[in-house]
Amino acid sequence: MKSAHLVPCPFYVGGEWLRPKLVGTPVYNPSTGDVIAECPVGGASEVNAAVEAAAAAFPAWRDTPAIERARLLFRYRHLVEENFDHLCSSISLEHGKTLVESRGSLYRGMENIEYACGAPTLLFGDTLENIARNVDCETTLQPLGVCVGITPFNFPAMVPLWMFPLAIACGNTFVLKPSEKVPLTAVLLAELIEKAGLPKGVLNVVHGGRECVEALITHPKVSAVSFVGSSPVARYIHETGTKSGKRVQANGGAKNYIVVMPDADLPRSVEALATAAFGCAGERCMAGSTALAVGGAADALVTQLVDAARSIKVGRTDTSMSQPDMGPLVTAEHRDRVRGLVESGEREGATLACDGRGTSVADAPNGFYLGATIVDNVRETMTLAREEVFGPVLNVMRMEDLGQAIETANRSSYGNGASIFTSSGAAAREFKHRVKAGMVGINVGVPATMAMFPFTGWGASFYGDLHIQGREAVQFYTQQKTTTTRWFGGTVGDVWRK
Repeated sequence: MKSAHLVPCPFYVGGEWLRPKLVGTPVYNPSTGDVIAECPVGGASEVNAAVEAAAAAFPAWRDTPAIERARLLFRYRHLVEENFDHLCSSISLEHGKTLVESRGSLYRGMENIEYACGAPTLLFGDTLENIARNVDCETTLQPLGVCVGITPFNFPAMVPLWMFPLAIACGNTFVLKPSEKVPLTAVLLAELIEKAGLPKGVLNVVHGGRECVEALITHPKVSAVSFVGSSPVARYIHETGTKSGKRVQANGGAKNYIVVMPDADLPRSVEALATAAFGCAGERCMAGSTALAVGGAADALVTQLVDAARSIKVGRTDTSMSQPDMGPLVTAEHRDRVRGLVESGEREGATLACDGRGTSVADAPNGFYLGATIVDNVRETMTLAREEVFGPVLNVMRMEDLGQAIETANRSSYGNGASIFTSSGAAAREFKHRVKAGMVGINVGVPATMAMFPFTGWGASFYGDLHIQGREAVQFYTQQKTTTTRWFGGTVGDVWRK
């Protein structure tokens, strides 16, 4: 059902807001199932216009002193804070996050703006005097040129803010392509940075699907591509982009394992695990989707997890009144896919300890809801165990000991995050040392890093060499130049007197 007033969703190219007459895809309010906007589907011509605008803006922006770029980002951060509630409402409206989750994700995005404000020190080089007799050597970090960001639906503000603030702080220009499922918040972010005084063409926003992505990752004037999404697409973008001579960082999906030892503080572990599994309706690559219950921990853990899951209130997030604990999934198609994976677990012999498939919301019967679901006795061979679910579904696998739990986690093709809950320093150390994951939590359910640390996925969770966030991201968005200097002449002579 279409809303009576569709929200406009323009392109932003060369400092101009464009409303092209292109075939649109529906943007839903997941809480109600209503269509609230139509996202235009751009292709090669729209991408070319945005890249050319970015390329034209690059020389002047590259030569803008780092301190001036930082001052602009300070203004931008202030404007984001001023418009914080409006941005959070937009995130909740088009994605379905609760307002609490929207606020948390936007704060994380703002941390990346704050990190980028440190550009004058982040871009320091190194020098060594007299590397040889009368020879000095120095390194400088210089921008790449036009950079591209292709972002997913699950964090409409946070993931774009992982990318473009630091890229432009480093002196690059940028083309952002947000998910066509959640384009509205990205438009708001662009409006605010325009208001902060960003020169025309430094940031551009295009919309579209596969044709748009193909044009971006193969365009001859694009130097670097940042991507967050599913692993198959991440792998494709990395392969295609690098073949086209681009620098690529491509973050994929995940299957994050949380080990619960018999000596764990069970109430706190259950609280953290429930948040990790069901927070953001499970639509995040750091979701704790699989609990590995070790030894005698299993029965009590499942009992308490079921109690926690059943207490989660599911409801509408598009209102400021009586916010729920968990909102809807992003689309009906995605909800149905998650339901299908739960059904596959049943068919393959798992036990449904808590079934959220019958969840409905009285005042929003057409919303895309799925309640918290716990599937016990899951085995590695099951589809549910192998595929990324990306929904509020927690698998429970029963392990004999820590060694088996680590080996089980390590057989996964993914490697984003892994956590352990224990009171044993020895067990925690062994887990930290042996588990094959880029981000490890010890008594922490979601070990996602903050802006100053890289988001270090391993395996099929990441394709590339330099990760998003932190010093690695500075390296990704810059190239290093080394200058070796020697001056001839025995004395200074009269040069300072003339």
